[in-house]
Amino acid sequence: MLYRVIFVSDAVGPTGTTTLSIAQILGVSERNNRRDDLCSAVLFHGGKILQAVEGARADIDRLMRRLSTDPRHCSLRILSDDPIDSRRIKGPMALCAVPADEVSRRLGQRDLTQLSADEAQTLLGACPQSWRVAA
Repeated sequence: MLYRVIFVSDAVGPTGTTTLSIAQILGVSERNNRRDDLCSAVLFHGGKILQAVEGARADIDRLMRRLSTDPRHCSLRILSDDPIDSRRIKGPMALCAVPADEVSRRLGQRDLTQLSADEAQTLLGACPQSWRVAA
């Protein structure tokens, strides 16, 4: 059975604020996700990280344990953790490149940590390069 976990966390230090830090995260994550048969989409905005991960329960649980001790994250909060019939995310690791002004418009005065699970999924779904269009 497959699961989709959506979580948000605070980025620590330069995490997600520079092209180099994003490239490093995407590279390592893609390698690890291929190994673990996970698919993921991530969005960096305002010092926060929003991510959706799809895969088998054991593989997702192993990833979440790693992330809980990753010094680049703090205040990790799971927004949703649900079984799914099929994957919506295309590849092992995709950057959700919604323009910052569009993210800000959708959030209003809130930040990513204040999103509901449905709002987070809608925001990540605005990333056509990372999510399949539902059939």
